[in-house]
Amino acid sequence: MQKPTSEIFTTLQEFTEPSLRDELLNAGTLISAGAGDMLIREGQYLDFLPLVINGLIRVYRNNDDDREVLLYYVQPGQTCMMSLSSAYFDYHSAANGIAVEPTQLLILPSRLISEWQLKYPSWNRFILSTYKLRYDELLKSFGNVVFKPINARLQEYLKNYSTSQQTRTIPLSHQTLANELGTTRVVVSRILKDMEKTNIVKLSRGSITLR
Repeated sequence: MQKPTSEIFTTLQEFTEPSLRDELLNAGTLISAGAGDMLIREGQYLDFLPLVINGLIRVYRNNDDDREVLLYYVQPGQTCMMSLSSAYFDYHSAANGIAVEPTQLLILPSRLISEWQLKYPSWNRFILSTYKLRYDELLKSFGNVVFKPINARLQEYLKNYSTSQQTRTIPLSHQTLANELGTTRVVVSRILKDMEKTNIVKLSRGSITLR
């Protein structure tokens, strides 16, 4: 853990009031997490709010049969809506948060969330925009699950991954894809084999290549 410096505002540019920036530096603590580190667990009591400075956090839930359901990712300059709700309303976390890659977080005491909303317009906008962003993402995810068959969602996921990472070779296991899509490894493997037969992908150990 370490105290933050003004370098954090390279990422947190939307916080414009000088006095808010001073409070962020005084009240905040920087922590670092490695890829795969569990940052927040479902059912954990939260008295803090994490803001991502760099890296990426995957937020998900486990359903009754222990399958993972992806909710959203938290990118630099963002916070987790589930953590925000838990800290703001003083209840336990409804989701898990895991670092996808080396990640640096600014940790803030939850008692300051509502206080800063009244004092600083930029902080209030940040809180409201966080809820709107996550609401829109969850609504889109719900629509995909309800209205899109799993094979279409898998193919769309692979194409989006290929575009965002600028590679046609996707180094993800079948289990990882199942976790991302809220299904089972068996289902993903069956669909990928069908896609290989129709020359859409080439399957290799530990990777999938789009043709």
